[in-house]
Amino acid sequence: MTDTESTDPGPRGHQVIQDYLKTLNSSPGVYRMLDGQSRVLYVGKARNLRARVSNYARPAGHSRRIERMISETASMMFLTTRTETEALLLEQNLIKQLKPKFNVLLRDDKSFPNIIVTGHAFPQIKKHRGAKKEPGQYFGPFASAGAVNRTLSQLQKAFLLRNCSDSMFETRTRPCLQHQIKRCSAPCVGKISAEGYSESVRDAQRFLSGKSTRIQEELATQMAEASEAMEFERAAALRDRIRALTQVQTAQGINPKGVSEADVIALHMEHGQACVQVFFIRANQNWGNRDFYPRVGEDVSEAEVMEAFLGQFYDQKEPARLVLLSHGIENDDLMCDALSDKLGRRVEIAVPQRGEKAELVDGAARNARESLGRRMAETATQAKLLRGLGEAFGLDGPPQRIEVYDNSHIQGAHAVGAMIVAGPEGYMKNQYRKFNIRGDELTPGDDFGMMKEVLNRRLKRLLKEDPDRDKGLWPDLMLIDGGAGQISAVAEIMAEHGVEDVPFVGVAKGVDRDAGKEEFHRVGARPFALRFNDPVLYFVQRLRDEAHRFAIGTHRAKRAKAQVANPLDEVPGVGAARKRALLAHFGSAKAVSRANLADLKAVDGVSEALAERIYAYFHERA
Repeated sequence: MTDTESTDPGPRGHQVIQDYLKTLNSSPGVYRMLDGQSRVLYVGKARNLRARVSNYARPAGHSRRIERMISETASMMFLTTRTETEALLLEQNLIKQLKPKFNVLLRDDKSFPNIIVTGHAFPQIKKHRGAKKEPGQYFGPFASAGAVNRTLSQLQKAFLLRNCSDSMFETRTRPCLQHQIKRCSAPCVGKISAEGYSESVRDAQRFLSGKSTRIQEELATQMAEASEAMEFERAAALRDRIRALTQVQTAQGINPKGVSEADVIALHMEHGQACVQVFFIRANQNWGNRDFYPRVGEDVSEAEVMEAFLGQFYDQKEPARLVLLSHGIENDDLMCDALSDKLGRRVEIAVPQRGEKAELVDGAARNARESLGRRMAETATQAKLLRGLGEAFGLDGPPQRIEVYDNSHIQGAHAVGAMIVAGPEGYMKNQYRKFNIRGDELTPGDDFGMMKEVLNRRLKRLLKEDPDRDKGLWPDLMLIDGGAGQISAVAEIMAEHGVEDVPFVGVAKGVDRDAGKEEFHRVGARPFALRFNDPVLYFVQRLRDEAHRFAIGTHRAKRAKAQVANPLDEVPGVGAARKRALLAHFGSAKAVSRANLADLKAVDGVSEALAERIYAYFHERA
C-alpha cells in the first residue's frame, strides 16, 4: 500500500479536488475528504481512484449532500490497495474509527451473544459474548441476552446440563440447588454417569442444530415406554423435558422449513431516517431479531445505506451462509467476496422475489417500518421534553446530552458510582459508565466523597479524550442525585478542573421524600420545584430512576462477585485439584488462610514450595 496526503490550506471545493487528478492513477483504494481543520468529512472506496475522484471534480450533477461535502473539502488523502475487496474492508474500518460527517454510520454495534457447550469432560452450557477463544461448540448468534437466557433456562429443564463454573464443579461434595429444582443432573457428585451425561449433551447439541422434532419424538417414545413400565416418576420427568423444548420453539416464533441458516436484513427509510431489522435464522429456527438506526442523510439511496450497513455490521461478526436483503446493493459481488473471506466459506447475498425467503424479508421489512414509526413518534416526544427541560433549568437550548449520576453501597461496602446518558433519541446505553469507588481515605458511606471521586475521574477523562469538545462527549446538563451538599461537592470538583460552562442540577426528594415533591438545587440559587403534573418532572424522575436502577444493578453484581469469590483462586499454583485437597483437609478457605506452614505441608499433593507460597500469600497480606 502507499499513502499520500496534501494539506493545502488554499481554496476549497471542486478546484481542490481537480488538482489531485494530476497525480492519481487508476489503482483501487480508499480516499478521505478533509475540511480546513483536517477533520475527515467522508471516507469512500474506489475500484479506480482516478475515475471516482473525477466525478467529484465535476461542477454539477451532485445531490445536495454531496455538493455540501465537496464545498467543505479543503484536502484529500489516498490509500491504494492491491484489490477492491481490500479497499472495501479498509473503508469500513476507517468509517467505524473516524465516524465521518457525511458517511452512513451504524451507531449501535454491540456484539451478539452465543450459547457455548464447553469442551470439558462434563460440558457446561452457558451464554458467551465476544471472541470465540474458549474451547467448545458455539451456537448463535442470538439477537439479545434475553433470548439466550430464555433458551438456556428451557434447555436446562430439558437436558439437565450444568451451568456452574469448572472450579465450582471440581470442588462440589454434594448436589446444589440446581439439582434439587430439577435443572441439573448433578454430574459433579456422580448422580449421572459420564455416558448418560454425554448423551444429554449430544441431545442438546442436536436440538440447537435444528433436530428438535426428532428429539421430541424420541422423548415421547421413551415417556410412553416408562409409563407402560409403571415408571411414572421417569415418565413425568420426560414429559417436563418435552414441554421445555416446546416452550423454546414457541418463543422462537417463525421457524422456516426451507431456510436452515440465514441473516435476513430489511431496510425502511422515511423523512431522512432509517431502520434496519436483522433476523437471525439458524438451524431452521428464528433466534431473534434486532433493530438498528444508522445515521443517514436526506438524499442517501437505499442501496448506499444497505451496503454501508453490511460492511460495518459484519466488520466484527460472522455472516450466515445466506444473507437475504430487502434492497439490492451496487457491489454485491464485492461484498460476497469480502464476507466469504471473513467466514472461510462461500457466502451468498440475495434479494428474493417469491417463496418462503421473500416472506421472511417481507416480515423483516414490516418490522423495520413499524419500528421506525414508533421511534419517530418517541423522538418527537423526546424533543418536546428536552425543550421543556432546557426552559425549566434556564439552559441556552434543549440539551443534546444529559448525564445523570448516582452512587450505591451498603454502609460503605462494595461502593460504586454510576452514570447514565440520555439525549434526543432516548437512553444512550452504550455510553453508560460504572465507577468502582477506589478512595481508601473515604469514610464508609461518605456520599459526598464518592460523588467527588466519580466526577473527578469523569472530568479527567473528558479533558483527556475531548479537550476541544468537538466529539460530542461533553454533557449539556449534569443531573446529580442529591441536594445542596452534593451540589457543593460537584462545584468544588468543577472548579478544580477549570470547568465553568457545564450546568449541573441536584435532584432531591424534598422534605417528605415523596416522588412528585422533588426539589432542584443549583449553585447560588434557592431550591425550586416543578408543578406536580409537569411532564418535565416525570421526565426527570424517569432519568433519576434509570440512574438508580443502573447503580443498584452494578452494586449487586459487585457484591455477588465478592460473596462467591474464593481466596484460594488467587493463589498462584493452586488449581482445582489442589484447592479441593486443601478444602477437604482444612474444611474452608478461611481455615487454610490461618494454617501454619507445617500443616500446609502435610496436605496430600501440596509440595513444600507450594505450601510456602500459600503461607506467604495469606500472611504477607495480613
